Amino acid sequence: MDLYQLLVTVVTIAVVMGALQGACAYLIWVERKVAAYVQDRIGPNRVGPFGLLQPIADGLKFILKEEVIPQRADKFLFLLAPALAVGTATLAFAVVPFGPTSPESPTPVQFAIAPNVDIGIVFIFAVSSLTVYAIILGGWASNNKYSFLGGLRSSAQIVSYEIPMGMSVLGVFLLTGSLNLERIISQQAVGGWNLWYQPLAFLIFLTSVFAECNRLPFDLPEAEQELVGGYHTEYSAMKFGLFFLGEYTHMITTSFLLAILFLGGWHFPWLAEPGSHWLPKVMVLLAKVLFFILFYMIVRWTIPRFRFDQLMGLAWKVLIPLSLINVVCVLVVKHLIDVYDLDWRWQYVLLPVSLAWLVGAALLAAKAPATPRKRAVYVQPAGERGMITPRV
Repeated sequence: MDLYQLLVTVVTIAVVMGALQGACAYLIWVERKVAAYVQDRIGPNRVGPFGLLQPIADGLKFILKEEVIPQRADKFLFLLAPALAVGTATLAFAVVPFGPTSPESPTPVQFAIAPNVDIGIVFIFAVSSLTVYAIILGGWASNNKYSFLGGLRSSAQIVSYEIPMGMSVLGVFLLTGSLNLERIISQQAVGGWNLWYQPLAFLIFLTSVFAECNRLPFDLPEAEQELVGGYHTEYSAMKFGLFFLGEYTHMITTSFLLAILFLGGWHFPWLAEPGSHWLPKVMVLLAKVLFFILFYMIVRWTIPRFRFDQLMGLAWKVLIPLSLINVVCVLVVKHLIDVYDLDWRWQYVLLPVSLAWLVGAALLAAKAPATPRKRAVYVQPAGERGMITPRV
């Protein structure tokens, strides 16, 4: 690597890091505005015009608040957990292309920190899975039972939903023949978006991403009504802000993955075609990412939180079987195309097959009788018959 390439890489890293931090700060402002709109309120409007300086005020508040560390906490692991959360979420973004990076269309800007990595999606999944260590360490190092229970529940949720999320994209890899994100985009620019081939895989991946990012209706790690805050109960000031920053960075990364894997990345008919200028490609990709981020926020104020047994049951009893069925369907269609030398348009057979499986699973779930929850009843001992005791 010569000095020019090194300088370009360093500048790209600095720009991406600054853009991610600024985007996370102002996405919080956007989410508060969306919440205010849904709840018929005004939202932040005091600091600066339209409240646009509110994220800066919130950041200063995090920095200036008192740093409190519990006396019996493991101080090293207590400080390591938030750093690990934001570090893994940021590192996963290193291979995500936010613009055209193919050698065929040279651009004056490098639109990825590490472009054209042949195992890019595997790298993202591997690094993102390390976030579970930050949650476990944060809950255990706090030496707090609420935090410990929240860490256990959060780690079980993340590990469970990583399985259907990874299996849902296997069909994309089979049809594309590559794990390279840039090649996946190029294949969709020629043959059509993967959303039309595999809508079931798209829905499974989208649902799993909600659980991976701890977003409603799967925000069980932060269920204040049950856990008094979850695994970060004992965290305050900038340490809590780092956990928050890691979650929003992961939300941005997964939005890029949804746009790249299923919506063609920077491709859009009659606007950003292969060979066109790099600027419309970047704008199209960012528009798709913004659409998914706004979708995250709207869902937060639309669907109530799941119970934990419903959350785990959805992963193991619904999403994993459906993802297995989707992979088998893709394998059969791919094998028939290769053996009989069929046209690539035969991949559209996956659309009705996937929808049929999805409708069938929904009908079976609707007809299944709901198991009533057993209610525990406190029985008073003989010596307490005259006392008034609550029923649990």
